[in-house]
Amino acid sequence: MSETLIEGPLNAVHVELGAAFAPFGGWSMPVKYAGTVGEHTAVREAVGIFDVSHLGKATVAGPGAKDFVNRVLTADLGKIHPGKAQYTLCTNESGGVIDDLIVYYVSDDELFLVPNAANTAAVVAHLVARAPEGITVTDQHRDYAVLAVQGPKSAEVLQAVGLPTEMEYMAYEDASLNGTPVRVCRTGYTGEHGYELIPAWGDAETVFRALLPEITSRGGQPAGLGARDTLRTEMGYPLHGHELTVDITPVQARAGWAVGWKKPEFVGRDALLAEKEAGPARKLWGLRATGKGVLRADLTVLSADGVPIGTTTSGTFSPSLKTGIALALIDSAAGVEKGTPVSVDVRGRAIECEVVLPPFVEANTK
Repeated sequence: MSETLIEGPLNAVHVELGAAFAPFGGWSMPVKYAGTVGEHTAVREAVGIFDVSHLGKATVAGPGAKDFVNRVLTADLGKIHPGKAQYTLCTNESGGVIDDLIVYYVSDDELFLVPNAANTAAVVAHLVARAPEGITVTDQHRDYAVLAVQGPKSAEVLQAVGLPTEMEYMAYEDASLNGTPVRVCRTGYTGEHGYELIPAWGDAETVFRALLPEITSRGGQPAGLGARDTLRTEMGYPLHGHELTVDITPVQARAGWAVGWKKPEFVGRDALLAEKEAGPARKLWGLRATGKGVLRADLTVLSADGVPIGTTTSGTFSPSLKTGIALALIDSAAGVEKGTPVSVDVRGRAIECEVVLPPFVEANTK
């Protein structure tokens, strides 16, 4: 029996725009429109718009909601204030990552969470199981849409429709577009200057249609999940299920910067502190192909002597670099460092690569 996929609020618009669809996290998602390379290039050089309404949404509310969430998730909410957002991790007791997500700090008594599509229910259940009396955790997955406007001309686009653009990175403002409420945050998943807009689910088409002509008039275009993946891989950004899983910890994935190590409490703290002190058995690196071939996930990484030393977690052709790139978990005992030559086994053929420390291209998020 085929999987019944959930359609987002803009499905009919994507059909109208000629999108090709693919399943992702249980949703039917536009993977490309005119073509992944062109969409990728538009975001790097001009501006693109992504419909990422499949992302989860949840609210944690009640007296002391901020302190409660801070005792569960990894990052330190004490370092930000209302009007800011924070990248954080939801870990289990052994330090494995249930999900990575964005927390919007609304007030001490209200936080808005944006987890990944397939993990929303797990994150909500994780919080519900630990919530004290008076704290409510509400799954709002299909109450809101999420549109990402990304690229060097993204601010011009938002200014043209009267939305705010001058907030700091990872700050947000609640605004309106022609009377339609929209939360605007200086976040993104591409490595470019950009914004993520959160309107009500039923207002998504109104907001999208207001933005699209401003985007196309500036040399931009709608972009699908194909370009989103090539863009994030060039930046070395993790994708849950690949670089972060319940079996891959933040220490292994170089995501320790999203952990409040000095916090007295969060789920998985003891396990992660112990791993950090001992040093992880494996660590995430980037691979840049020096030979011909496209790298993919779940391929064996070999040392110069042909000994298996790791596994790729993501891989793609980089439109910016015009070569294959990958992220890979490599055994710490292999002693690799930047510039170390390795190879990747692609169906019995070794593709020569060099080890790099991501990002593969320079970020322009500020």
